[in-house]
Amino acid sequence: MADHEFIPADADPVARRADPARNLAVVVYVLQGLSFFLGGITGLVGVIINYVKMDDVAGTWIEPHFRWQIRTFWIGLLWTVIGIVTTPLIIGWFVLLGISIWLIYRIVKGALALNDGKQP
Repeated sequence: MADHEFIPADADPVARRADPARNLAVVVYVLQGLSFFLGGITGLVGVIINYVKMDDVAGTWIEPHFRWQIRTFWIGLLWTVIGIVTTPLIIGWFVLLGISIWLIYRIVKGALALNDGKQP
């Protein structure tokens, strides 16, 4: 992984909210949240957006959010599959409950940090 020079968020909250990369990160957080209600397809769309736009945000204050969103998707997918496979053993229901709580935590924490101009 190459080291990039970190470009901090603009101190002016109005200017920070107008940043197109920030707005794209907001869209991905919303898509991740909607994935609970739409079968995960919006989460897949969000991670595709992350991968397509990763080079555009490299070295900016938004890059950690994109990495956070990508990790949230892949870890969430892995544990969701494990939970579904193990539901006949009853333990899967607990795995699904746990991963749901974890995903909600990650989405909320990331979105709040993005709103404050901080890293997740």
